[in-house]
Amino acid sequence: MYIAIAGNIGSGKTTLTNMLAKHYDWQAKMEPVVDNPYLEDFYKDIKRWSFAMEVYFLKQRFKDMLDISQSSKTIVIDRSIFEGVHVFTKGNHEMGNLSDRDFQTYMDLFEQMVSMLEMPRLMIYLKSSVPHLIHNIQKRGRTYEQSMQIDYLKGLNQRYEDFIKNHYKGEVLVIDVDDLDFEHSTEDFASIISKINERLTPRFL
Repeated sequence: MYIAIAGNIGSGKTTLTNMLAKHYDWQAKMEPVVDNPYLEDFYKDIKRWSFAMEVYFLKQRFKDMLDISQSSKTIVIDRSIFEGVHVFTKGNHEMGNLSDRDFQTYMDLFEQMVSMLEMPRLMIYLKSSVPHLIHNIQKRGRTYEQSMQIDYLKGLNQRYEDFIKNHYKGEVLVIDVDDLDFEHSTEDFASIISKINERLTPRFL
């Protein structure tokens, strides 16, 4: 069994993933940093190499999901194959970097893969406003994130909302994190734990 943590950049996915793993004695699995052989070509000619790059990432995520399905442990993952496709790859298509034909081929491949995968027992979506995301991004101070455009974060938020409401077919727990500081407040973290416990039967805890 696995639990998926979903949310925009700066919403607190990685922090919550690690905290839940420690609290429940689950195994944490982060989105892998893959040495994608298409990245260099992609940045030189985005439209030419978008399809190849996205398919490579899809292949890696599918492999990771197969590994998770074969594990006897309960795993909590930071970002799933589902949002990788419906939020980020779809965004690449909407920006014109993937043709309609290539995107349809990609989605057909994704649907075939998903038919062989176990859905998360629960997806926890960390819903956040753009100002809250920007505050967190600035606070953690990663250099490569500081030039991130507000419109880009807005677009991701819109695609996340569309993904959760219209495309994801599994069970979702939505947590509005704007007024929470679950990393430092035991009360805020306890409120999240309480909501998770309500969704999971005792044999999963």
